[in-house]
Amino acid sequence: MRLLTVVLIGVVAFWGSPAWADWTVPQSFSNAQLKGRDFSGQELQGSEFSNANLEQTNFEDADVRGAVFSASTMTQANLRGADLTNALADQVNFKGASLREAVLVESILLRSIFEDVDITGADFTDAILDGSQVKALCTTASGINPKTGVMTRDSLGCR
Repeated sequence: MRLLTVVLIGVVAFWGSPAWADWTVPQSFSNAQLKGRDFSGQELQGSEFSNANLEQTNFEDADVRGAVFSASTMTQANLRGADLTNALADQVNFKGASLREAVLVESILLRSIFEDVDITGADFTDAILDGSQVKALCTTASGINPKTGVMTRDSLGCR
């Protein structure tokens, strides 16, 4: 029995923990009223925020990789430095929000509103956006993302 325990501990030490261990348990905030809530610095990978009121919500430096924000209102939200890699943020109203230095790599952002949004230093590499969104975002795109080293204009494919 003792030998079996040692062998099993050795196997776990050799292979390490499974990849899913890096992710927290997803939480559901769908259809919630979260105006002004502070999620800054939190690990919320894969969490669900569909149809939520996220006006003036603070997601600064939050890890929301793979999170779902479909059809939510995020007006004047602070997403500065947030990691939204692989997030689903379609039909989201980002009016007046800060996406400064955010990572939106491979995110789906179709039919979202980006009016008066600060995207300085944001990384949109391989994000899926409507052509009209890209054209509008390119008019104000500037900066380099401090985490990825990618220029905002390059990540959007601006000319």
